[in-house]
Amino acid sequence: MQALPNWPNTAAMMWALARARGGKTMLRSFQDGIWQSMTWQQFASRTAACARALRVAGVSAGDRVLLVSENRPDFLIAEVALQSIRAIPVPTYVTNTTADHAHVLADSGARAAIVSTAALADRVAQAGPLDLLVCMEKGAPSGLDWQALADAPADYSDIAAEAAEIASGALAVIIYTSGTGGAPRGVMLPHRALLANIASVQTLIGRLNLEPGQVYLSFLPLAHAYEHTVGGFILPLLGAEVVYGRGVEHLAADMLTVRPTIIAMVPRLLEVLRSRILTQVARQKEWQQKLFHTAISIGRKRVVGESLAWWEYLADPILERLVRRKLRDRFGGRFAIGLSGGARLDPELGRFFQALGLTLLQGYVQTEAGPLISAVAPPNLRLDNIGYPVDGVELRIATDGEICVRGDLLMDGYWGRPDETARTIIDGWLHTGDVGEIGRDGALNLTDRKRDIIVLSGGENVAPARIEGLLMAEPAIAQAVVTGDGRPWLSALLVPADGVGEHDVAVAVARVNKTLSVTERVRKHILVGPFTLENGLLTATQKVRRQLVIKAHQALLEA
Repeated sequence: MQALPNWPNTAAMMWALARARGGKTMLRSFQDGIWQSMTWQQFASRTAACARALRVAGVSAGDRVLLVSENRPDFLIAEVALQSIRAIPVPTYVTNTTADHAHVLADSGARAAIVSTAALADRVAQAGPLDLLVCMEKGAPSGLDWQALADAPADYSDIAAEAAEIASGALAVIIYTSGTGGAPRGVMLPHRALLANIASVQTLIGRLNLEPGQVYLSFLPLAHAYEHTVGGFILPLLGAEVVYGRGVEHLAADMLTVRPTIIAMVPRLLEVLRSRILTQVARQKEWQQKLFHTAISIGRKRVVGESLAWWEYLADPILERLVRRKLRDRFGGRFAIGLSGGARLDPELGRFFQALGLTLLQGYVQTEAGPLISAVAPPNLRLDNIGYPVDGVELRIATDGEICVRGDLLMDGYWGRPDETARTIIDGWLHTGDVGEIGRDGALNLTDRKRDIIVLSGGENVAPARIEGLLMAEPAIAQAVVTGDGRPWLSALLVPADGVGEHDVAVAVARVNKTLSVTERVRKHILVGPFTLENGLLTATQKVRRQLVIKAHQALLEA
């Protein structure tokens, strides 16, 4: 695959692609009850109109602008428009609470927001003072007429020329991620970092020698650094038609309708899909179950390079036709590549889908690194490690085992937090907070987490300290440890206060959950004995030894 042209920034890249591709379909989304397409030319004209309108409404260079929207063309229109006039988009999740939005607004200093719906507009408006609130929804009060963007003139040369002057070192976006103390921190990603990731992923996917006409189904939140880079910029660059799904609850139907060839996934989704497949298989007749498990067994052997028995060679093409192909049809029949990231993929889970004939590429990502650091990719599709550094990335392991990264992909730092930045980037190396090792073949293995941030199997980062603090603020709860790394939801090990029973603790947990976002809520809790100096679960300074507590109660957690 050819190297990228020397674009100075991501906005200039998008304008150049629009000029080259014009009437070709770029995006598709479900609006007004039907799937509607948008060409590159339409995207460019609406984005230019948005940029002009935002400037007239008072948005200036350097202004931070909150962007809260589901996955839809308008998200990318707003982001590229903001970048083109040197404003700074600050994407956040539609599931954020008012308190979450209040923190981001106050921390970033944003005085403007662009939201997708009237309900989100109400929530954001309550979060803090705003000079401008733009709503994309028809009929909703808005600081500018978003619907009028569709009638914009075709010419976008003025905005494209302006964007071409923006240096690669300029700030492109601020993406908030959880801090070790629970307060989200704004990761400042310059255009340089995004372009470095775009170039490396283009090379990585280029090894697959994909045919033209790829269709990418985008359903992970565009506010997540992973989907932001992959779905927002990389797949459009590669010429894939990006189709914005209607949400996880419609994923099965969308896959059958859209028939995607590429999907970015998180391990949690793969866990759900496997569970559904196995549940359906368990309802079938015994001979059908045996066919399925034999197909998986033979497929797994091929994946790991084991030799097949003579009868397995004969049975394999029959099982491909009777079992594997039918299962792949549930993904639309054209699904070729799954891009797994956001959390570590369990090797056995990955091999299950590889055994079905699906290609899975696993990536090690961190928001502070744009986000892709390493990837499992052709020709070696092993899933027992987190792959090799992508182009332009240097890796080293510190004396304490921490994974350190250097390259153009690194963030400029945390917004307004120079001390934290200095502790994270030392002598040009990003200290990831993860512990790992580099194998003899150069592949990276992730062995532990140096920091306490929990990464759920859906890719969400959750800081346990804040949740634990809220739980222990309840009179019924004396001590709390929240866990859930690599799992679909959070669990808590709770020590009740003296004389308090299960019912009162459950009421306290429910009360705390009402103040938390969906991903932060504690779904399961277990009452355990106190963490003390005597049992080694408390330090001399009365700090809970989280990892030791989790290890000591592992059997309960597994149950």
